[in-house]
Amino acid sequence: MAGENTQHERISELLGQGNGHGAISHDSRATSPGAGGDRIIEGGDADGETDIARLGRTRPRVFPYAKYLPYETETREQSERDLDEMIKHLYISVASGDFIPGAVHWTKEIRGWMSLKFDLTRKQRISLVKLFYELALAPGLDYSVAERFASMFMVLTKRKHYLRPGKDLTLDWRLLFKELKIFVLPSESSTQNTYSSKRNVRTLTKLCTFAQLFFDPKEIPAMMEEFLPFYSMSFSEHAFVVVGLFNLMLPTAAPPPDESELQPQYYLPTFFHLWSTVNRSMMIDTRFLDIFSRQARDCLGSEHVPFGPCGLFTDEQSSLIFTAVLRLLEIPVGQATTPYSATVDLGAGNAVLLERDPRKHPVSHSIARWIIMSISPQCLDVTNGKSVLHQLEALIEGIETFFHPSNSGTWTKPLAQLIYYLADFFVMRWNREQSGEYEIPADRKLNEEVKRRFVLCLREVVFMGIYAKSGTAMNYSLSTLQSLAYLEPNLILPGALQRIYPAMQGLVEVHRTISSIRALQMLSKIIAKTKGFRCQLTTLLGLALPGVDANDLDKTMHSLAFIQAVCYNIPLCDLTKEPKRVKSELNGDYEMVDRGSPPPPGTGTGLAVEWVTGQVSRFEQEGPGLEVDYASELTEEDEESILKSSTAGFAEFIISFLGRVFTLLQNLPDAARVKSGSPEENVVNTLPATFSPLLASLSPELYDIALEHVARFVSNHVVHQARDAMAFICNALVKISPKKALARLLPELMTSIRNEISENGAGSTRTTGSEILPRDRALVWHVSLLSMCVVHVGKDVLDFQEELFEIANFMQDTCKGIPLVHVSNFVHHLLLNLTVTYTQDYRLFNQKELDAGLSPDSWGRTVDPTTLDIHWHVPEHAELAFATRICEAQGGRALKALNELISDTANIKRDGVGKDWSDEVSRNLVLLRLIISGVSRLFRSDDGTVTPYTFDEGEISEKMDDETDEANDSAVDLTEPDEEKVKRAFHYTTGYPLEVGSPQYEAVHKFRKTVGETLHRVHQFLVKNQEDDVPCLNALYTTYKSWFVDIGIERSAHVLDRLTRLLSADIHPFKFSGTRKQYPRPLLVRRANLYHFQRLRFNEHPRAASELDKTLLLDLADSSTSVYTDIRRTAQSAGEQAMKSIVGAKPLIIPPLLDALEDALKKRDHPRIKGAMFSLLFGSLAKPIGRNWKFAPRMIKLFVEVSEADRPSIQKLVGQSSFTIQGMTNAMDRMVILDEGTLEAIWPGENDGGRTIARTIEDANAMVPPKKAVIKKRRSVVEAKKSDLAQELIEMVRKSHWKKASRTAVMVIGLDYRFETIASDGMLELVVKGVIDPHPQLRTLYATSLNAIFSLVQTRALTGHKYENYLLDEQKDPDEVTIPTERDDPTWTQRHLESFAQPDATAYIDSDFPGWLVWQKTMRASQTGASNLQYDDVEQATRKKMGSYIDRHWLSTYFGYMKQEPRDQQSDRFRMHSSMIVAYAMDLMADGLTIATFDDFKDLTQAVYGDGSDKHQHRAMAEIMGAMISSAEDFDTDLRTKVWEFCFPILRRVFTDGLTPENSGYWSTFVTLVVGGKDPRRAWPMVDWLASFRLDMDTNAAFKESSKITLLQIIISACGWHFQLEKPIVENFLEHLNHPYKGVREVMGTTLSTIFRTRYHESYSDIPSLLEDQKAASSVGKRPYQPTEEYTTIVHSVFERLEKWRQERPAGTQTPTPYTQASKTVLLWLDTSLSAYDCTMLVPFFPQGFMEQLLHMMDIKEDPELQSLAYHVFRHLPNIPHRPGEDTAFVASLIKIGRESTSWHQRLRVLINMQVIYFRHIFLMPIKQSNDLFVCVREMLHDTQLEVRLGAAATLGGMVRCSPTRFRNEKISELKKHFTDLLVKNPLPKRSKTPRTGANTPTQEQNKLVLTRHAAALGLGALVQAFPYTSPPPEWLPEVLATLAGRAASDPGMVGKSVKTILSDFKKTRQDTWQIDVKVFKPEQLEDLEGVLWKSYFA
Repeated sequence: MAGENTQHERISELLGQGNGHGAISHDSRATSPGAGGDRIIEGGDADGETDIARLGRTRPRVFPYAKYLPYETETREQSERDLDEMIKHLYISVASGDFIPGAVHWTKEIRGWMSLKFDLTRKQRISLVKLFYELALAPGLDYSVAERFASMFMVLTKRKHYLRPGKDLTLDWRLLFKELKIFVLPSESSTQNTYSSKRNVRTLTKLCTFAQLFFDPKEIPAMMEEFLPFYSMSFSEHAFVVVGLFNLMLPTAAPPPDESELQPQYYLPTFFHLWSTVNRSMMIDTRFLDIFSRQARDCLGSEHVPFGPCGLFTDEQSSLIFTAVLRLLEIPVGQATTPYSATVDLGAGNAVLLERDPRKHPVSHSIARWIIMSISPQCLDVTNGKSVLHQLEALIEGIETFFHPSNSGTWTKPLAQLIYYLADFFVMRWNREQSGEYEIPADRKLNEEVKRRFVLCLREVVFMGIYAKSGTAMNYSLSTLQSLAYLEPNLILPGALQRIYPAMQGLVEVHRTISSIRALQMLSKIIAKTKGFRCQLTTLLGLALPGVDANDLDKTMHSLAFIQAVCYNIPLCDLTKEPKRVKSELNGDYEMVDRGSPPPPGTGTGLAVEWVTGQVSRFEQEGPGLEVDYASELTEEDEESILKSSTAGFAEFIISFLGRVFTLLQNLPDAARVKSGSPEENVVNTLPATFSPLLASLSPELYDIALEHVARFVSNHVVHQARDAMAFICNALVKISPKKALARLLPELMTSIRNEISENGAGSTRTTGSEILPRDRALVWHVSLLSMCVVHVGKDVLDFQEELFEIANFMQDTCKGIPLVHVSNFVHHLLLNLTVTYTQDYRLFNQKELDAGLSPDSWGRTVDPTTLDIHWHVPEHAELAFATRICEAQGGRALKALNELISDTANIKRDGVGKDWSDEVSRNLVLLRLIISGVSRLFRSDDGTVTPYTFDEGEISEKMDDETDEANDSAVDLTEPDEEKVKRAFHYTTGYPLEVGSPQYEAVHKFRKTVGETLHRVHQFLVKNQEDDVPCLNALYTTYKSWFVDIGIERSAHVLDRLTRLLSADIHPFKFSGTRKQYPRPLLVRRANLYHFQRLRFNEHPRAASELDKTLLLDLADSSTSVYTDIRRTAQSAGEQAMKSIVGAKPLIIPPLLDALEDALKKRDHPRIKGAMFSLLFGSLAKPIGRNWKFAPRMIKLFVEVSEADRPSIQKLVGQSSFTIQGMTNAMDRMVILDEGTLEAIWPGENDGGRTIARTIEDANAMVPPKKAVIKKRRSVVEAKKSDLAQELIEMVRKSHWKKASRTAVMVIGLDYRFETIASDGMLELVVKGVIDPHPQLRTLYATSLNAIFSLVQTRALTGHKYENYLLDEQKDPDEVTIPTERDDPTWTQRHLESFAQPDATAYIDSDFPGWLVWQKTMRASQTGASNLQYDDVEQATRKKMGSYIDRHWLSTYFGYMKQEPRDQQSDRFRMHSSMIVAYAMDLMADGLTIATFDDFKDLTQAVYGDGSDKHQHRAMAEIMGAMISSAEDFDTDLRTKVWEFCFPILRRVFTDGLTPENSGYWSTFVTLVVGGKDPRRAWPMVDWLASFRLDMDTNAAFKESSKITLLQIIISACGWHFQLEKPIVENFLEHLNHPYKGVREVMGTTLSTIFRTRYHESYSDIPSLLEDQKAASSVGKRPYQPTEEYTTIVHSVFERLEKWRQERPAGTQTPTPYTQASKTVLLWLDTSLSAYDCTMLVPFFPQGFMEQLLHMMDIKEDPELQSLAYHVFRHLPNIPHRPGEDTAFVASLIKIGRESTSWHQRLRVLINMQVIYFRHIFLMPIKQSNDLFVCVREMLHDTQLEVRLGAAATLGGMVRCSPTRFRNEKISELKKHFTDLLVKNPLPKRSKTPRTGANTPTQEQNKLVLTRHAAALGLGALVQAFPYTSPPPEWLPEVLATLAGRAASDPGMVGKSVKTILSDFKKTRQDTWQIDVKVFKPEQLEDLEGVLWKSYFA
């Protein structure tokens, strides 16, 4: 494919300058995915090489953008100089701390520059990437700004070929890790109140995705050292976090060759080991697959990474990964539950923050990437079936039936997505390897054989998938089909056509027809290219015609899309004629002239028709898997003559196609003109898209036919509802051959228009509403067509210039009402056509090829994007003259009319009754607007009439500086830095059509100015006299909008967006992964056109405001607060647009709006309040107001006033904008910490020439201090203003209503809460007293503020009172100590754990992770005793001030509120913030700063609890106790002891007697708070007391017992492996397994499970020993959770006791017995353990103890609860991951029970598990086990119990279905033979002739015979039902059916019944595909079947 069109392009051409000599070979375009191989440059001399070395990308561009433009473009030096200039500005802004607007603005500029397809040099790109990486993570930078920088970083590193990882760029991962750590390992920072915690964590994870490539593989050991110590399953969140971090950070690039420790296989065993420590977790599965798949991708090209049949992985690893894939697809098996357990993933906690976005990185993407990147030809040589390719085949074969449309469910979409990604990755790898873009060792390159195997593997499922019921699945499957056909046309196309022909001929269901048409559309490009198949295209086109059908619009859409796709790929010209070309006189186009001789015989379509018919019937006859290789069947000549013959039918095709389209248009329903997304509207939009390529690909004769047909239709019909569609079609026609078409269409249209107006009086009255009157319809039809015939068609309209000019005037004079809008539109279109530069080229081939004539080779040709010859329309002088003439005539008329209308001399009176006046005004405004938009290309934004000065000349901007400085000297410190000084426009040529200064130029600009002045006058007049005239004012403001924005490009019509969207929609079908720009020529031409418009749009920078601009802007501001909603809205949107295009507009507009708001508030004028609020806070003004402290204080005060208004709509606005206002009150960024070196690296090298802001870096650095000073001064003034405002507002809060108070208080807190001063005294008083405010909402607000203040005080003290440390997160916690670990001492871990069983500690170890997986050298701990935190004066003053308000009264009030009943259900829980406030109060009390004493605390607390009868008393009590105990940790020993002495008795009392079901929740939270995440010794008395709990068998207070155990369980899971007091508890529980109460049993079970789970830990001495140990164990690491001796003994003894109790239980006892009760306890323990991550600990016990006991429990009918529990646990078993080899015993015991168990229920139940274990372990189970299972199930078909037989049949079917092909086929033939023999050898005995007498009971023999026959029938039936959907059925199947029908169908009783069911089911599932399936049967077999079922049914 890609090999055919490799060209040697000239680099220099690509770069748009013609002096380079070097050529570069296409084959080495990019580095390989792994090690960056340097590209070899062949034959290039120095110049070529430096070019490539300079460029910041490793692949040259394919499309030479600049070369194709119709005007001179800038040189590369010039554009690079511009970029250097931007970079210098960026440097200065960042250096002086000017981020907004400075740095952000220059970032935007650089992005804009890049969007014009200019290339950064490599040095620029590297330095910018580094800078933005740092800026995105810079401490102290406002995070909303940091987001901007982060997104710029992503843009710069978006494509892999920009920079080579490792060679060009390495980034430091620690910066990112430091930021992420705050979110995911919060226990690592002493305080949560850090600067970074305000970031958006999603941005960080996205940054990781982009930066990961550039992390250095040498850092892997360092990362392991950093992350792995945090790994702990005892507190599983940390394990999830570590895996998440590895997934985001681990550099997977190929390691350097010489270091074995960096080789993936060195650490992969450890990864597999970690993976197996978290079983049954979906999240971990997806993350590991993501890591492995990236590993596979990045090391594919690296020679020194060993590579085998499973890629980098060993077969063990690969089998495990495939097993995980099978789990992840969540395919239902039997009655099995999901293989995942939700409870495990709940433990992920903060690790959820590290998720990648599942929409962008679905798991199927990782799976597919892993599989495809591991495939290589080495897979083919494997004999044991253990290669990625073999396993992929096994996977697809095993789940094949789940692709069938009848079998849809939750799995449909993931499966479709999976095969889509598989095919997509394969195509990408194939293409890039073929083009040499991936440099891969030869033995890993994909070859033909691998490709063929791969396509065959996916073929069947894709053919099923394209008919899926779900739309998404169908889309995925169709794309997959396209990719596969691209790889192997001969394997896919025959099968596709085999399905498509019957569908297109209407033989099957409609939905299949639609899928088939869509499939054709996807395949059209490939069919057109492939020999033989392309001869059938014409036939297929013909078959698609009936799809264009007004009754089925969906089908119409897809048929049109198919025709469009074909026309992009083949020329529709009749190849049977031999053309010669004669230049014709008539119109300068080439015409075809046939040779004089009669056409040779045998032309025409005969030959093709005959051949295609033969092929179609051949497809019908042949079975599936049909392969057709036309290349060998047909000779070249035959194929060409068939192809030529097939093209003779194009003329008929065109005629009938147009006929169908016309019928369609006439039958369209009346379209409501709104964009509704209705199917009708879609069809109308699809038609032009189909017609453009269709008409462009016609040969001239066919074009003439089309033109004639359309012209006739247009002049004879008026189809009102199809007006737009028809206009588009005409437009497409005219574009292709303007001269011919205009000559044919225009005269008729113009005559018709005149006739309509003069003869029929169309358009003679004004119309109301938007309906068009019937008599105007013909006129509107013709005008619309006319206006579309003259747009974008080029200069040929000049032939009709007089007529067009006349008709425009004529219509303006005579028409009224709605038709006039269409007339104005016509003028607009005509102007656009004359003045805009656009491409005018729609041909499929370059002119040279057309001249040479087309041949069969032209089909499906791809055009080389570098050799286009594009025909542009560039306005010529005559056209511009005509345009100015129209503009002056039409525009002059409108201006004159408007001036008359607003003077008093108007001939139409404003009497307020008739609407004539306002009609006139609005229609003239519309005309003006359309004219301005039409000639927008002629306006230049730097003309004097448009803007007073431009930014290009230096002197002007100097002068400007002086003026502004004097004017604003007093206020300069408040405003934001003048935007004017920031802007410097960079212009690029766009081929401006006029000569500056020519008369036309002057005229056009003068016209624009006059229009502006007139608009202002109209505005004044309307506001004064007609302020309620909505239509006029709306028309006026939309005209304003055009006047402001339509300069240079028609922005108001969003031209650029529209072009971009349409192009991307059309390109989509032609995209293949790994190919670049292989599009049809018309699309490449459109890309060039789009590029021109991008340049135009880039040039329209905001411009400086002229006086006129200012006047008009103020008009808009004035109307933005109009009373009328519609007017307000229009004016606001116009204002938004205008502000964006004018510099300095915002400060101009804000004061009048604020005045208006103030005024409206005084008058209580609600609509105007809304208008002003909306304009100020919901548009682009909000940010400037917030930054500009001239306006902000006023805005904030007004906002507070607005919040009092009692209109709900205003309240809603207030609510929505409160965040905006809060943003204004926050502190400004004071300090940003950056690395100097990174910043200096971006300074560009020396360049000569041009004005520049600073020649050298020294000059630049000299400019920095003054800028810094200004910014600093501004900051201090603003901050002063903020604190003044805060004081003012504090006063206000004290006096105001609560609603106002709550809004105001929020702002006060924002204004006053600062790092340096913490908070002012007034504020402190407000907040502390506010906490006991009577109003609940205010209370919560103040409580959160109080907490914030406290935490700031603490944070400040921890960071050493320095802001810089706060930003850098450098905390010095004086209470923290570092303890060395003795990790080399083997007894160390044991000693460490034992220390947790003693109450006294030298230091507290709060974290759970040290030593769980590995030990580090040291660990963090906290010292015991009082806290050493030092406060400085500011902090101490704040604390004193707060303490001074906390007296006994404060406490009692607060406690009183705490025990109030909460207002809603949600808040009825343990509330952390109440607890925090009490804790802070305690803290102040301990320092003696409060008025209240500890005794006060004690008394009031006792009072709160009262008698403890009410649950709210308990809640308050739990909160206060929690506060006391947790704050006491920091007190000195005396006070601490006092606190415990007070609290502990109360706790003991509550825990012993006080717990009830409604209050136990509060106390559980309390326990979690006191113990969670802390050293258990901190709360020793409580832990010790709860752990000493023993079961009391005599009590009957079950709840008290169970709730105490619950608290104990909370402590155990909170302390994890640090809980060391478990022995006696376990003994006690095991002793009383048969506890009488259900509640107690449940908690006992879960607690036992928790204890055993937390006993496990690995504790390696260091990381190398961990890695080595795992590597030595096996390629998948060691097995975790190996049961210990002790544990094994416990389990065995428990099961022995159960067995004993079971024997003692008399059968049929209804009452509970020790057996049933103990069983339930054990089951709960097992259930909890099996659904947890350590479930594999129990695997060794499955075969012996578990299964039999569980089956016994299921047999106890008297206790349904026990039965269902046991069944539930039983179904867990096969879902537990077994390691390779562990399933042997399990399978053996399954088989044993199945064969030997006496109870048939047990035999039946065991079948379920057989199927599940077989399916889940299909990649792991040895052949022997599989065979044993099959034999066992086969034998169970002979079971005496009917249910077991049926179960066995279902299981057998399922097992056959999911086996890999090779094994499956062996099994099928073996089973088929076995069962057929059974039937044959055991015939039914003949009935004896003698009449029977009496009752005949069947004998033993007869019974046995029936059983055997039933077994055989079911066995054969199982084989049939294993493939319910395979179409056509496998070849062995008919014979089986015939055997059944012939030999067993007539059996009496159940045998006959089973056979009939099997046969009728077979027919039922094949309804859809019966006409294909029936071909497999021989006639006599069909007769056998028909004998059984009624003839009519099977026919």
